[in-house]
Amino acid sequence: MNTNTSMRGRDFLSVTDCSPAEVRELLDLAIALKADPAGYRHSLDDKSIVVIFEKPSLRTRLSFDVGINRLGGHSVVLDHTQQRLGERETVSDYGKNLERWCDAIVARVFKQTVIQELADASRVPVVNALSDRFHPCQALADLMTLHEHAQRAGRSLADTTLAYIGDGNNVCHSLVHAAAMLGVRTTIITPKGREAARDVIADAVRFAGDSSMVCESTDPGDVRGADAVYTDVWVSMGQGEETHHTFKTFGRYQVNAELMGRAGRDGRPAWFMHCLPAHRGKEVTDDVIDSPHSIVYDQAENRMHAQNALLVRLLS
Repeated sequence: MNTNTSMRGRDFLSVTDCSPAEVRELLDLAIALKADPAGYRHSLDDKSIVVIFEKPSLRTRLSFDVGINRLGGHSVVLDHTQQRLGERETVSDYGKNLERWCDAIVARVFKQTVIQELADASRVPVVNALSDRFHPCQALADLMTLHEHAQRAGRSLADTTLAYIGDGNNVCHSLVHAAAMLGVRTTIITPKGREAARDVIADAVRFAGDSSMVCESTDPGDVRGADAVYTDVWVSMGQGEETHHTFKTFGRYQVNAELMGRAGRDGRPAWFMHCLPAHRGKEVTDDVIDSPHSIVYDQAENRMHAQNALLVRLLS
């Protein structure tokens, strides 16, 4: 965790590159940007930001491209879906070139080691737009969305509980980090053998300051009492295909009406969350993702606002 008082010029490869106070400040700024876009339309004037994609994307690509433009900046998209970083020239050489032209680098890559190497080589800020280990920009949007809905329900984030169910993957890792920093009690429910990484859980407990704030389970019934239920695809893009074994492993972790009926608190149904894209009929059923309690498209919209807040803090 970085303890510098300013985020200017720093990398954002994981939520843990920020302090809890900085995460709160990012959310506050994201909310302000969303409420008053005109007031921030020159925040990235004269800034050029390169956005790299080793993986296909809808939300990440559009939210960064449109968001940077709305703040007066210029984005350059580099498509590496056919040729990964490091194949044509070293990642280090690539980064040392980019820093001469651009003010920041955003990268959606397969391996955390690649984005770490890019950050080590570059003097400009590098932002992790997804790797096999973390998805920190998504986590900022998730907590912003949870904050908005909790506030409308008359609650604070600290009085909100979250259940993540499915694979203990990159989305889960960044989500539990951000939730712990903001005081959200979180239960991670995964099949045996698909748990979140031990060091990630240890960091989350440390940030929360209370081991009871981060719970782990293999029982889908432990969504009971959760204000929000979050899931992700069972097999992440680039990590293989879904097989019969996948369904055997994750079948009882599907988020359906029966499971959502166990969640909720004080007579209020739980919100449903998903980072998208969703495999309908697999990790979630249509009646859940299309229900009035689904907030998945709010999450998608808030990617832009959360990322814009991050870029403003890193570059201004």
